[in-house]
Amino acid sequence: MGILYLISTPIGNLEDITLRALRMLREVTLIAAEDTRHTQRLLQRYDLHTPCIAYHEHNKLARLDEILTALAQGDVALVSDAGTPTISDPGAELVRACITAGFEVTAIPGPSAPIAALIVSGLPTDKFCYTGFLPRRSVERRALLTELSALTVTLVCFEAPHRLRDSLSDVLETLGDRQLAVVKDITKRYETVWRGTVSAALTHFTAHPPRGEFTLVLAGASPASQQKRHRQQIVAPAATPMDQPDTALIAARLQEQRAQGERGSVAARNVARELGLQKSVVYDIWLEQFADTETGAEGHGT
Repeated sequence: MGILYLISTPIGNLEDITLRALRMLREVTLIAAEDTRHTQRLLQRYDLHTPCIAYHEHNKLARLDEILTALAQGDVALVSDAGTPTISDPGAELVRACITAGFEVTAIPGPSAPIAALIVSGLPTDKFCYTGFLPRRSVERRALLTELSALTVTLVCFEAPHRLRDSLSDVLETLGDRQLAVVKDITKRYETVWRGTVSAALTHFTAHPPRGEFTLVLAGASPASQQKRHRQQIVAPAATPMDQPDTALIAARLQEQRAQGERGSVAARNVARELGLQKSVVYDIWLEQFADTETGAEGHGT
């Protein structure tokens, strides 16, 4: 039986690849690549001629059987366009399928944009939370940032250039004026690292329209702010009826999620993020509305 190799590839500079990665890309019988055209540039640079098939977000489920069949005959490599497979890239389903089928899965580590940005940021690296791309919609983005606001660890996320300023505005509104590093085109020709506060970053990128690929590295909540938050919670007045969530609105949103085929836990999470509520509150309303129509219990998964 073959082995599935998860091979990290350069995120910019084609020289950022390990000798072991090159050897395995040469020795495997097949390479599953997020974009074969992109991967061919790397293979041509190092005179590699291993067959490639496309494995990306839109065909990943259809390709599973083909890759499992190839694994029965020899080793297979999985690569993304850049960096480490499965980190904000396709591959997690393939890894699970291989494990279920009894194939060995191993990693050949190398470039990773979140780690590269973190270590040049100047912010603490001992503990961090990586969140992938921030949500596209502001209401969902703010809901996620609110969930993360209490964390004292460094936060790392990706953002597209056309959403960068809106995201910085949401960060300023929900997390406050923290220190951050905005890392652009890491390892590429025009790599830059902007360091400062969120408000200063917003001013900078308003004056200088952003272009390229961005990774944001944000300082975690300070212990002082956590203590203040705790005191505010202790002395906060009891909620009035005006402060309570609109149960009818929540139920309507849950009904929409249910009509789309979502189960309770997922539906509750989606609606909680949309409305900026606690998931447990929304899930209780789901149980009141639909529990008697479900076939089996489900937990509070994330």
